[in-house]
Amino acid sequence: MNNPEDNRPPGERDWSVVVEDGIAKSNQPVSSAVADPSATTRRHEPHEPAREHLPERLYEPRKAVHNKRIDGPFRRFKWLVMLVTLGIYYVTPWIRWDRGPYAPDQAVLVDLANRRFYMFSIEIWPHEFYFVAGLLIMAGIGLFLVTSAVGRAWCGYACPQTVWTDLFQHVDRFVDGDRNARIRLDAAPWTWGKVARRAFKWSIYLFIGFWTGGAWIMYFADAPTLVRDFWRGEAAPVAYITVAVLTLTTMTLGGFMREQVCIYMCPWPRIQTAMMDEKSLLVTYKDWRGEPRGSVKKAAKSPDQFGDCIDCTQCVQVCPTGIDIREGPQIGCITCGLCIDACDRVMDDIGRPRGLIDYATLEDCEREAAGETVKLPWRTLLRPRTIAYTMIWAGIGGALLFALGTRSHTELTVAPDRNPPFMLMSDGSVRNSYTLKIRNMESRPRAMEIAVEGLPGALMWTDTINRDEASATQRVTVPADLVRAVRAYVAVPAGTAAQQFEFRITSLDEQRETDVVETRFDAPEDE
Repeated sequence: MNNPEDNRPPGERDWSVVVEDGIAKSNQPVSSAVADPSATTRRHEPHEPAREHLPERLYEPRKAVHNKRIDGPFRRFKWLVMLVTLGIYYVTPWIRWDRGPYAPDQAVLVDLANRRFYMFSIEIWPHEFYFVAGLLIMAGIGLFLVTSAVGRAWCGYACPQTVWTDLFQHVDRFVDGDRNARIRLDAAPWTWGKVARRAFKWSIYLFIGFWTGGAWIMYFADAPTLVRDFWRGEAAPVAYITVAVLTLTTMTLGGFMREQVCIYMCPWPRIQTAMMDEKSLLVTYKDWRGEPRGSVKKAAKSPDQFGDCIDCTQCVQVCPTGIDIREGPQIGCITCGLCIDACDRVMDDIGRPRGLIDYATLEDCEREAAGETVKLPWRTLLRPRTIAYTMIWAGIGGALLFALGTRSHTELTVAPDRNPPFMLMSDGSVRNSYTLKIRNMESRPRAMEIAVEGLPGALMWTDTINRDEASATQRVTVPADLVRAVRAYVAVPAGTAAQQFEFRITSLDEQRETDVVETRFDAPEDE
C-alpha cells in the first residue's frame, strides 16, 4: 500500500496504485494507473523517490567542431565564393553612381525616407514593388533549381551562415592553430596565456560582427555621410541599435553556434528533400567500394578482405559540421565537398583511385556498383525537373526585364471632385474640378503638357494659372523624382451633356513620354 506514513525502506515499501480521497497515486506512468475514472491522477507525491528511468534528452549536448585545414579544388572554390560574397557585401555601399544633381550617387541604396530603391541605373518606386517581389521569386526558384541539381550546394558555398562561419573558422586557425592545437587548447586549464588567446580571438569576432552590422546600415543611407555621423555620435539611434544587434547576432551565429544553426534552426535541410531525387548530385561515400574498412597494412596482407577506406577519419576531421559522411546522407551535410578533397588526397598518398567520396547521384552509384557505365555530369543536370525550373526562372526574369525596359517614367492619376460634382458659372458654363497627380520618375525636373481631349469646347486652368489664360492645354514643371499635385479646372459651354473625356500628359523632352487617363465630366441633366 502506498502510505505516506510508511517508514519502511524504499526497497521494502509497496508502490502499487491506491486511491486516497479520490486521487490515484502511483509511481508508474499515468496510463498504467488503475483507479476511478473520475479520479484525478498524478505521478508522484513529494515524499516518493525519483524515477530511475528518465526520458532521453531531445538534443545531444553540443560537441565543439574543430575542422582541419585542407587544400583542394573544393576548398579553393569555397575561398573564391567567400571572398566574392564578402567583397560584394562590404564594398558595394561605397560604389558611386552618377545620377545627376537631383538623386543620390550611391550605386545601391534603399532610401526609406524617400521610399526609393536604387540599384545602379535602376530606380524602383513604391508602386513598382512587383520588381522586388519578382526578384525574390526568382531567388526562390533558383534555390529550388540548385538543390534539385546539386543538392545543398547553396548551403555549402554561398549561404551567409556558411560564409561567415567559414570566416570565423579561419580566425580560429589563425589565432589558435590547426585542429589538434585547438583541441589541446580547449582541454587545457585556464591560464593567462589561454585567456589572452581567447580575448584576442573574441576581439576579432567583435570586429567582424561590428563591420558586418556597419556595412548593413550603409545600404540605407549615404555611406560616407553615415560613417562620419556614426563616429561623431550624430547618427540616428536606429543606426546604433541595428549595429549592436547585428554585431551580437553575427558573433553568436557565426562565432559560437555555427553548425547548430544549420542542423537545428534552419528549415531548409528539412524542405530540401522535396526538391531532390535519385538523380540529384550529392556528396556520397561509395560504401560498396570502401567497406569493409582496414588499415593499409591489413589491406596489404589480405587485399580481398578490405575496401579502399583505411578509416583515417580525414573526411570527418575536415567537415565544418563534424559529421561522418560514411554514415550516409545526413541533415548535417551541407555538400561543401571538403571531405572529397581530404579523401582524394589520402587516395593519392596510398596509390588508390580517387572518388571514394565524390559528387554522384544515387542512380549512378548503383550503376557503378554493378559495373555499369555512369552518365556524364551534364546529362545528370539536364533532366525534366531542372529544365522546368530553369524555364520558369528564365520566364520570370524575361518578364521583369521586359517590364523594366518598357516602363514609362511619367504617370498620371486623376481624382475628380465629388462634392459638388459640378458648378454653374455666372456665364452659364459648367465647371468640374480635378486633382491631377503627375509623377516624374527621372532624376531631373521635367516640363509636362496637360491636355484635355474628347470634350468639345473645353477650357482648362489650374491653381497657378488664371481663368483668363485658360486653354485646352497647359504646361507645368514637375520636380525631379517627385509627384506634383495640380488642381485643374475644366469648363465647357452651357448645354454640354455629361460625358467621358481624357486627360493626357506629355513630357516636353526628347523622350516625349505620354500617359492618358479617362475620367468623367459631370453636368446638369436636361429638364
